[in-house]
Amino acid sequence: MLGTMEEKAMVKFLGKFKDSPFIVKFNGREYTVGQGQPDFTVYVRRPIPVSQLMTSTSLALGEAYMDGNLEVEGDLYYALDRFLSQMDKFSTDRRSLVKLLNTSLSKKNQEKEVTSHYDIGNDFYKLWLDKTMSYSCAYFQKEEDTLYQAQVNKVDYILKKLYLKEGMNILDIGCGWGFLLLEAAKKYKVKGLGITLSKEQHREFEKRIKEEGLEDYLQVELMDYRDLPKSGKSFDRVVSVGMLEHVGRENYHLFADCASQVLKDGGLFLLHFISGLKEYSGDPWIKKYIFPGGMIPSLREMVSCLADDSFHVLDVEDLRLHYNKTLLCWEKNFKENREEISKMFDHRFMRMWELYLASCAAAFHNGIVDIHQILASKGVNNQLPLVRWY
Repeated sequence: MLGTMEEKAMVKFLGKFKDSPFIVKFNGREYTVGQGQPDFTVYVRRPIPVSQLMTSTSLALGEAYMDGNLEVEGDLYYALDRFLSQMDKFSTDRRSLVKLLNTSLSKKNQEKEVTSHYDIGNDFYKLWLDKTMSYSCAYFQKEEDTLYQAQVNKVDYILKKLYLKEGMNILDIGCGWGFLLLEAAKKYKVKGLGITLSKEQHREFEKRIKEEGLEDYLQVELMDYRDLPKSGKSFDRVVSVGMLEHVGRENYHLFADCASQVLKDGGLFLLHFISGLKEYSGDPWIKKYIFPGGMIPSLREMVSCLADDSFHVLDVEDLRLHYNKTLLCWEKNFKENREEISKMFDHRFMRMWELYLASCAAAFHNGIVDIHQILASKGVNNQLPLVRWY
């Protein structure tokens, strides 16, 4: 009887997600949420207490899926895409989750948070990223573009926006495994510095520089962006792709300050970041298990921060659906290499990562998050072509 009471309480809570009807099954007992033909079916092995669902719907459902207490019939992305279209109905008690949602912004803690994700292992990422080792939104110029081609497109597009000329130098804040700088050096004969907090990325990027024979053009350093001003370096161009999400809301102005202090007058700054329509403190499940300390800026607050440092915004572009497609490619690659990945990690990790990739793809598809590229100049730059598509 107790189990039935918990089941009914859980179904009552889920009843508000009725826009996309679905079936919930508990050991043979079946409940339908919403009206019409159900879009998907969820199997629940152990009911989730409503108190947990009220504290954080995403955390409660996410942990239940990771633990195998909740299973989705058929394609996980298909179900999540429909369920997350109602994410405004999720419950989040931010007061009880304050420590999870607002972690320390100290250098030591942020290094720990960043490395917890990016230092999982290069061998792991190589199994499901493409050979460029790009872990950010690709750019699909054509419907038939492969993930590899789309990542090459993305980097080429960014470098064109930066209007590079031979002899310039460029800084990549949060350089990842270095593909952007490798392409910049080879195609434009510019010198570059990449900075990262990830030892795994640093090691792989150094290896790639040597393999490409680009030691005279490129360097990579383990460095916090806050140490840039005292480095004594200056650059013609600064780019940051997918790193701003690790900075923290209280440090957005500081981040812009640091970029400004090492960028020459008239220099260009390209900022590529996951964004929210409005300011919010992030999703509890993502922050606990995937990106500790991660914070998604809004477009408007970043434009404001740039203006405070006398950056003139030249161009803003939304690539939201490109990230949906990128994530679906990663999810497909992950599934195809599941057997190999399972030799590295346990079953719970595997389910966690599958949920991460599928839910993020659904979040972008439903406009829960966006991704923007902002191109700005430090002060006035009258030397650029008059048309955007240079």
